[in-house]
Amino acid sequence: MKKTQIRSSLLLFLTAGIWGVAFVAQSVGMDYVEPLTFNCIRSLLGGAVLIPFILLRGTSSPKGQRMQAASSKKSGIDKELIAGGVSCGVLLCLATNFQQVGIAYTTVGKAGFITALYIVIVPIIGLFFHKKCGPLIWLGVVLAVAGLYFLCMAGAGGAAEVENRIWRGIPVGKGDFLVFICALLFSAHIMVIDYFTERVDGVKMSCIQFFVCGILSGAAMFLAEEPQIAQILAAWKPIGYAGVLSCGVAYTLQIVGQKGMQPTVASLILSLESVISVLAGMILLGQALSWQETLGCMLMFAAILLAQLAPKESGEET
Repeated sequence: MKKTQIRSSLLLFLTAGIWGVAFVAQSVGMDYVEPLTFNCIRSLLGGAVLIPFILLRGTSSPKGQRMQAASSKKSGIDKELIAGGVSCGVLLCLATNFQQVGIAYTTVGKAGFITALYIVIVPIIGLFFHKKCGPLIWLGVVLAVAGLYFLCMAGAGGAAEVENRIWRGIPVGKGDFLVFICALLFSAHIMVIDYFTERVDGVKMSCIQFFVCGILSGAAMFLAEEPQIAQILAAWKPIGYAGVLSCGVAYTLQIVGQKGMQPTVASLILSLESVISVLAGMILLGQALSWQETLGCMLMFAAILLAQLAPKESGEET
């Protein structure tokens, strides 16, 4: 049992590592192609990578057999799968494109931590669905707000950040704001996944969502951008990493790693992607953080940890 837990923990840590470094790939990819083009190809690759995994799984697993049995009893299950995939795909398209544009105006480390705010935002959204938040969640919210202030507003920042302020007199970087919108959208995305995950096959739904995201991004790409084959081929490394590894492989590792793992522990390990994004930005891109931004990262990571510890507490209260 211990060996299984160690194996699962290593798989989840590898997932967090892939996702953290993916912020670097997204940033580098912007040097070659525009955001909609990047996300279009990345998402289609992610969906394509999951197809062999779905075919190999088939009905060999107990879960696959249960899903097949449920399908024979309930004719509407395919409609639910499509509805879930399309809903998640639309939200994923919006979230990833806000994130992709935002990364062009901020550092990968800041983008990683601001994106990770969804871990704190989701429990707050749950209040509107009559799900209580314990004291740890509210303490996490306070720390997250303080961290967001130091990360995005307190520091003077570089010249590029100063030039990309979006409101007169309010020192909020354009990229930071766009990535924050991305965090809100990812929060909604998680809520939709939470609704459908007990009703349909999660891997199949993920495959559909990647294709929906890719198609929508592709439609917008032809309207707003001018994709060039030469530029796409030049960006094959960052696009390939983000599509094959970040979308396809990492998602599969997450599915395998979470099996038999406590959700709280799994989420805690996966949240390390925010820390890894900072380290990857420093090592691979030379993006250093000021002391204010470092303090902001520390406060936000503390908020993320509290958000992961909160379910146990809320479970005891209810």
